[in-house]
Amino acid sequence: MNPTEIKEVLARLGASPSKGMGQNFLIDDRVAERQVDFARVGKDDVVLEIGPGLGVLTDKLAERAGKVIAVEMDRKLAEHLRSTLPENVELIVGDALEVEFPPFNKVVSNLPYSISSPIIFKLLEYKFEKAVVMLQKEFADRMVAAPNTDDYSRLTVNVYYRAECRILEKVPRSRYWPMPKVDSAVVELIPRPPPFAVRDKRLFLKLVEVLFQQRRKKIGTVLRMKGLMSAEQRSAVPYVDDRVEALSPEQIGELSDAVHALRAK
Repeated sequence: MNPTEIKEVLARLGASPSKGMGQNFLIDDRVAERQVDFARVGKDDVVLEIGPGLGVLTDKLAERAGKVIAVEMDRKLAEHLRSTLPENVELIVGDALEVEFPPFNKVVSNLPYSISSPIIFKLLEYKFEKAVVMLQKEFADRMVAAPNTDDYSRLTVNVYYRAECRILEKVPRSRYWPMPKVDSAVVELIPRPPPFAVRDKRLFLKLVEVLFQQRRKKIGTVLRMKGLMSAEQRSAVPYVDDRVEALSPEQIGELSDAVHALRAK
């Protein structure tokens, strides 16, 4: 779909791109085709798509997949989709952050920038084989960042703990209409068991959240602030003089186990 065609459809619907919903429409079919190829979509697959928009990617998924589950929040766009989508597409009208997803084994989506972080966290709570998603490039960089870099974050550690992640392709902002202010990237996520063990998963994930909220403070200071360690217990906890951004996910796991041991006493 080119910008002229998109404008014509939106005009018929009495709609316009919503900044609040992060609506930027893909205008390069070749990018959508590569996303489907990256995901290796076949007739045995049930594919989840979040934010189908005007259905450019949806149509290509439907040609290859056994079934597509498309979740669209915008009711006007959903009205258009109902009349144009193939029979093997199930359309769910609602907020992707609130609806319960039916079973699926793959995800292929151009995710709205406004919900990138919470939707990635939500997806990682589900069981699936592979996700190929388009995201804001800066967000994608955070997903694959290394320790001791500005992009290294809570998101990095959470994704690493649950899945293999890599950037497949950078997509210029010119491939969208309206053109966003930033470039995008296509990212692959393949869920896997955690690459390291921790004694208490909930404590580990909470510790990741707390430490990155105070990433400029030394770890010992944050632990004392949160009542997770006393001054007398410093010697029993590693990395207390470091900042969390310097630790690998495995080292944060080691730290979590030390805090767990203190709490068990």
